[in-house]
Amino acid sequence: MNKKFILSVLNILTLCIVIGAVSIFFVDNAKWMGFVLIILALLCVISLIPFKINLKSILPDIFFGLIDNGILAILAIFGAHFAGVAGAIIGGVVGNAITDGIAGIFEGQMAEKLRSKFIPEERTMLKSAVGKMAGCLLGAGVVLIVANFMKF
Repeated sequence: MNKKFILSVLNILTLCIVIGAVSIFFVDNAKWMGFVLIILALLCVISLIPFKINLKSILPDIFFGLIDNGILAILAIFGAHFAGVAGAIIGGVVGNAITDGIAGIFEGQMAEKLRSKFIPEERTMLKSAVGKMAGCLLGAGVVLIVANFMKF
């Protein structure tokens, strides 16, 4: 295996561990969790700088994750509100299926737009994984901030 592949996998796995650990630490503090998720999203993006990745090239993946988890979080909150844990799971699962399709529209459109401006957006393991992670954290973070503000 080549060095770039190993470093990419290590970056992704490290981010997964950090995201999981920080989320567990803040799980009982719903007031701050949305902000924590946004900071973790920024950490994901920053982790790409040493790889000399043009951050614009991950915009399609960020849009995908943002829409995907943003809408999924909304449906999970509504599901939990109306039917408890089972409702949250159903809202999350159904929401994920729906939002993957919707987010794919925006991801594809953004990729086409970048290509038309001659900005390389070639999919790589590292860019796709980290971009989608950042977008998912960002989407869920924004929803949690709004939900806490609205006291839902």
